[in-house]
Amino acid sequence: MSNSIFLLSLVEEKLLVAPTNRVKNSILPAEKLAVTLRYLATGESLRSLAFAFRISHNYLSTVIKSTLAELKNKLVPIFLPDPKNIDFKQKSAEFSYKWNFPNCISAIDGKHVRIRSPSNSGTLFHNYKDFYSIVLLAMVDANYKFIVVDIGSFGKEGDSGIFLKSDMGQNILNGKFGFPEQCKLPGSDKIAPHVIVGDEAFRLHTHILKPYTRKFARENPSEAVFNYRLSCARRVTENAFGLLSQIFRIFYQPINLETTTIDDLIWVTCCLRNMLREGYLEKNKQPFFDYDTEQPPPTDNLMPLSHCGGFSNLAGFEVRNLFKEIF
Repeated sequence: MSNSIFLLSLVEEKLLVAPTNRVKNSILPAEKLAVTLRYLATGESLRSLAFAFRISHNYLSTVIKSTLAELKNKLVPIFLPDPKNIDFKQKSAEFSYKWNFPNCISAIDGKHVRIRSPSNSGTLFHNYKDFYSIVLLAMVDANYKFIVVDIGSFGKEGDSGIFLKSDMGQNILNGKFGFPEQCKLPGSDKIAPHVIVGDEAFRLHTHILKPYTRKFARENPSEAVFNYRLSCARRVTENAFGLLSQIFRIFYQPINLETTTIDDLIWVTCCLRNMLREGYLEKNKQPFFDYDTEQPPPTDNLMPLSHCGGFSNLAGFEVRNLFKEIF
């Protein structure tokens, strides 16, 4: 079954409108889905889509809004399931093989989605980059798939503040996220917890690692090596966001919709991105690497680090030093 047929089967019943005396030939669900996907993939204006699909541009906004809402309700349980149902040991093995970072289950980062300034919003959506945005905070696995996302925060907020108030952040900091049990690091008898890697904006924690500051890394080669290995693992978030924008060109321009509809749009694009990625991985499936029996190949990727911020605790320092010694 093709992806378009699969999506249509999910929302066809809800989008079907029975004919009335006033509107005898209503717009078909397939047309509503097609115009919505066209809007996401190209970012065309509603007036341009109106000429292409012969639908009033005033009614197109209603069609896109309702279709995105139905797609979100159907796709989120399938492609963004509850973290409690995710096999994080498998995610950790994939990070060890592909990005040479053991005991890592995901990488975390935020993206500012550019929008048109909402009416009477003041500076709530105005970010430090001097444009209006809604924040997408996402955890990404080694295959560039979104694991957990938090959508809808104001653009003026920072990644660390959004993380601390989000459900994912509260579950991680309170130990309710479902991390696997601690295990030995490869080539060592030392036991370490499973972690999430992020940039300098996040808070150092037992289960969250961030790089050492550049000043100290320049003077300490072991800290520089740790920063390199962490950056190699953390770059999956940048790649995931880049692929998301490349597939859905709507993110290349300010989105001129209601904020609630924009939230649905981001949810749907993240789910569709996971769906396409699963199809790609299944098509190009390779033998899985067993990290416990073989040594992983080295990686030579490095991405620049972000500006510093956030807070730390003693346990986080101890875990980071443990990884530094192993590396």
